[in-house]
Amino acid sequence: MSRSISHVIKTEPPKLGLESRPVELIDRIRSLTNVPVAVLTNGSLLWQAEVRRQLLDAHLVMPSLDAGDSNVFSAVNRPHSDITFERMLEGLIAFRNEFRGRYWLEVFLVGGHTAITAEARKIVECVGRIKPDRVQLNTVTRPPAEDCAVAVPRRRLRELAAMFGPAAEVIADVKGVAIEGGFTATQQTILQLLQRRPCSLEDIAQGLAIHPNEAAKHVERLLARGHVECVSSAQGTFLRARQEPMVPSNHRRDEHASEKGPR
Repeated sequence: MSRSISHVIKTEPPKLGLESRPVELIDRIRSLTNVPVAVLTNGSLLWQAEVRRQLLDAHLVMPSLDAGDSNVFSAVNRPHSDITFERMLEGLIAFRNEFRGRYWLEVFLVGGHTAITAEARKIVECVGRIKPDRVQLNTVTRPPAEDCAVAVPRRRLRELAAMFGPAAEVIADVKGVAIEGGFTATQQTILQLLQRRPCSLEDIAQGLAIHPNEAAKHVERLLARGHVECVSSAQGTFLRARQEPMVPSNHRRDEHASEKGPR
């Protein structure tokens, strides 16, 4: 963000001695200084006309878009039931049509969720409808609240940034964060990914930023244990998690032998 923009507010501002709405805060700041005002928001309420109206006098507004469809939106953002993906997206588009200031969009990517090429393409399509002035890519750079929130390596972020037109800007501060080739996926990580959606081996490797050989090694073990299965379609061969893990035949033989007891 430009260093000239030093006054930043959020759409849920802290108490400043009285209950203040964004429009009041923006007006107050603009009366005190000529320094541009930036508003950072998750964008979840921009579908409300009154919320959009209160932000029109800001110089820069930066909302977020973290998913390209309703399923991933629910998995990544876990929104209130009143905030649907379609409603949120319509709000981002409506604000673009009304706002005359600078409009930047932050896309927060999570490994195994939105770092998969197919999911990233959905986000690119949504961005094309929103038409922001700039797109910035971010990812996990601090210890997350949940282990499933996996950082995307800078190398992969750069690949995904090139999918946007014009190319997005990578803003993730990965200094000191051991994710550039330092993340090692586990079988559980891959199983969680396949429980969310079927993936090809390439999807798994790209989405979790691991070498295809490492992905294949884990997948082979998951297949042997009956946790995942291969499915074929016109688009190719994909892996998906079984609803009920299949017990391998050698395990069944062991259980049958134990029932008979030693001879």
